[in-house]
Amino acid sequence: METLIENQVIPMPRIGDKAPAFKAVTTQGEINFPQDYSGKWVIFFSHPADFTPVCTSEFMTFAKMENEFSELNCKLVGLSVDGLYSHIAWLRTIKEKIEFRDMKNIEVKFPLIEDITMEVSKKYGMIQPGESSTKAVRAVFFIDPKGIIRAIIYYPLSLGRNFDELKRALVAMQTADKYSIATPADWRPGEDVIVPPAGSCGVAKERMESEDIKCVDWFFCTKALPLN
Repeated sequence: METLIENQVIPMPRIGDKAPAFKAVTTQGEINFPQDYSGKWVIFFSHPADFTPVCTSEFMTFAKMENEFSELNCKLVGLSVDGLYSHIAWLRTIKEKIEFRDMKNIEVKFPLIEDITMEVSKKYGMIQPGESSTKAVRAVFFIDPKGIIRAIIYYPLSLGRNFDELKRALVAMQTADKYSIATPADWRPGEDVIVPPAGSCGVAKERMESEDIKCVDWFFCTKALPLN
């Protein structure tokens, strides 16, 4: 998949790629991305426009959960094609006027990138002409501490994101990295994880006989992990 910046064709980033680098002005000052976030996970996400209701609900939710992500060594970075002053006015309005569900007086402290030229949006494939040529779709990039893209999720303009799933995905990837395992469908912390398939008949036999590993069959084995 490719995106066009002026007359230059730019390949869209993929899972396993280095996160495309850029410098940008944000509501928290200038950032050098992803260099400034070395050693941390980042959820880098785009939204279509300031002063829109779905985006407002999402930013309030991200802001409410920011400490939860921070405890997981993960920083949040947002982007839209609006300008800096629009960003500032919108975030101020959110704090002073908007109430949604159990959220009120929500202050957005993570950086929101100004991308009027759409250069960053196009570099990350956030502009999808079939959806809109002037607004970024709801893209989410999970970037690991080494600056590698580990997961990508795209939502259309009309669909608000599921934040439980964003956090679940982050925890699952961190767990997989730490324990060299995989996670099954709908996995939640505290549940059993998948042990990678055995590479030999001997290993398969040992697993089938192990007390710590539960095997339904030689290729489908699970084990428990500490809840934390």
